[in-house]
Amino acid sequence: MNWKNTTDRYGSLSIAMHWLMLLLLVGVYACINLRELFPRGSDLREGLKTWHFMLGLAVLALVFVRLAIRWLGAPPRIQPQPALWQRRLAGLMHLALYVFMIAMPLLGWLTLSAAGKSIPFFGLSLPALMGADKALADSFKELHETIGTIGYYLIGLHAAAALFHHYMARDNTLLRMLPRRNRPA
Repeated sequence: MNWKNTTDRYGSLSIAMHWLMLLLLVGVYACINLRELFPRGSDLREGLKTWHFMLGLAVLALVFVRLAIRWLGAPPRIQPQPALWQRRLAGLMHLALYVFMIAMPLLGWLTLSAAGKSIPFFGLSLPALMGADKALADSFKELHETIGTIGYYLIGLHAAAALFHHYMARDNTLLRMLPRRNRPA
């Protein structure tokens, strides 16, 4: 498989980054939601919160790699080409998703910083972005949680749009991002 985008398919690098980001986001959401199953202060609850932080920061690190890949290679054409309003809406959706993948980890990092907590990242302790300020930490946390809820809708709409294009519009939008299967000769 070609690692670069072609005129009709995303390259293996773009495809891998797309699905890796999805897996990371699933992990982020799973960790923060599953923590509710365990008592406050328990090792499992704290471990899930730590994984939530680390996976979120991994999203932040990799989103810039993803943006560089996107910048370096033109996306493949959609055949048949969607209407202009659909292309513009898709552009806005992608912008919203990228803003989401940058803003959420930064808000989480700011929340931990303002709360005076350590910022774990796979064995490292990242520096605080600001000094401790409980009121600000509470505000950041509330904003982080609100945008986290919006994230469910963004991701869901993105997936629904891909399925719409595949099953209703019958274009190649979804196929461009799926890994190729080895087909028998």
